[in-house]
Amino acid sequence: MSSSESTPRIHMALCDAEGNVFDHPELELAGWDGECWRPVEVDEVVRLPEGSDLFMLPGRRPAGFDREQDEMVVVDEDGVFGASCFLAPAYLRTLLPAYETLEGAPALPLFAYSAVGVLDGELVAPAIRVDADVRQDPFRFDIGEVERGVESRLSEQPNNRVIKHLTRCALEYHCRAAQNFFLGRFEAPLPAASTCNAVCVGCISLQPEGGDDQTVAAHSRIPFTPTPREIADLALSHVERVGEDAVVSFGQGCEGEPLLQAEVLEASIRRFREGTSRGTVNLNSNASRPDAVERLCDAGLESLRISTNSARAPVYSSYYRPSRYTFADVRESGRVVKAHDGYLMLNYFVFPGVTDTAAELEALSAWIEEDGVDMIQLRNLNIDPETYLETVDSVGGLGEPMGIIPWLRELNARFPELRFGYFNPPRGTFSDPPDCLPITPMGALDAHL
Repeated sequence: MSSSESTPRIHMALCDAEGNVFDHPELELAGWDGECWRPVEVDEVVRLPEGSDLFMLPGRRPAGFDREQDEMVVVDEDGVFGASCFLAPAYLRTLLPAYETLEGAPALPLFAYSAVGVLDGELVAPAIRVDADVRQDPFRFDIGEVERGVESRLSEQPNNRVIKHLTRCALEYHCRAAQNFFLGRFEAPLPAASTCNAVCVGCISLQPEGGDDQTVAAHSRIPFTPTPREIADLALSHVERVGEDAVVSFGQGCEGEPLLQAEVLEASIRRFREGTSRGTVNLNSNASRPDAVERLCDAGLESLRISTNSARAPVYSSYYRPSRYTFADVRESGRVVKAHDGYLMLNYFVFPGVTDTAAELEALSAWIEEDGVDMIQLRNLNIDPETYLETVDSVGGLGEPMGIIPWLRELNARFPELRFGYFNPPRGTFSDPPDCLPITPMGALDAHL
């Protein structure tokens, strides 16, 4: 038996018109690196993490690799569509699904699409786990316990509108952050803003009606502005249950930009700190208003997570479409936090073919070095892949990709003290040495966890 015959091969996954997933008997899994399709090897995949979701790609024909002919093949058959997966939290995709889009195909909903295949009868995906923290592992959530937590919190604060809002997030949208609040653990969300000063192409909480692509938001925004008391009371109750390692965070997927409610946030933080010295106050933000960040730091803000798709201003602006602020303001907000001895993180939306280019690596390296970035949170960008690549290409933001794993290895080599992860850490761990970035095959990662 030849070595090629003895090497296990990953079969491509496909969908039928009813959404059933099956593997192709001959073609192997191909992935899209943002520039071209290529075969996926066994050492690039992990078993599909528990809690991941499978998707049919409507109007898209799957592409697989024919090893005997050494060529890519599009399965052009009626009733056959591409398959993809949405990875569980803490996992980073390394390749997009390979497919050919048919004329008139609908825009894909706002999820992060990864290639998916079948190896030895098991679903697999090209991905790595980037944070060992278990706080959002889907299988660790019991919906019955969440429901009991909802009843308990509502009975304690029946007039708190934020808690009522988070009830919908937890029970209808299955938001893990909201569920963790009701379970009394880890990090609690503090949504506060119904408006935003960016019009992101892939905004998950607000999409214009009647648009050409008919992209639909994944969920609704908070429809009101909470009072400082409502926010502080929620935060205090969370810290009372969790203790010193509790994190409370402004800036959630169910709201706009929290800095537009800076006065409310400032008063909330001061009220919260009057009640306790425990816990960590964090802000997830587009960091568009450095003057507001200054006020929040004076009030007690301890960490800032800046959301960005790029370290290059044109690429950033093409996606965020900022209103009345610039990328320079974003950078300045980070410097303000560092001047107050705060913890600075980037919520970095990773996308194969854009993030892993030489131009992006150099720009990100400069940001880290110049502003003292402490942590990179590696997140998959939720958007139709073709929509995003067209958006970025319009400003010359594409280049030859080096691959997500080589990109990570190079970034890690340049900045060995830089922390990588997926979740906001409590302040007690701010000075901890960074964990070894888990860029290993799944077997080694199993041992690590």
